[in-house]
Amino acid sequence: MSGAHTPIRPLWLCRACAAPWPCANARLTLLREYADDRVALLVYLGGMLHDAASELHTLHLDDGPAPGQLFTRFFGWARPGGRILRRVETGRSGGEPVG
Repeated sequence: MSGAHTPIRPLWLCRACAAPWPCANARLTLLREYADDRVALLVYLGGMLHDAASELHTLHLDDGPAPGQLFTRFFGWARPGGRILRRVETGRSGGEPVG
């Protein structure tokens, strides 16, 4: 992924805005970069999720994000029918992307 909205590892916060990565801007960038290959996007996110789960668990042995929270954070917005995805595909805007 190119651009400033990349993860600071092992914290998994956005380098540009300090939001949990993938932040809203990173999500939009990824959707554009992988617009023609949704499978490749999901494979990329799966690898990033794997790394994040491992690194965050090391940092937060007892109080890290739950697996379901990480799954939603990395995949919830990228699945077909997700709100952010519909806005990008239809060209509509409407506030902060969710996920």
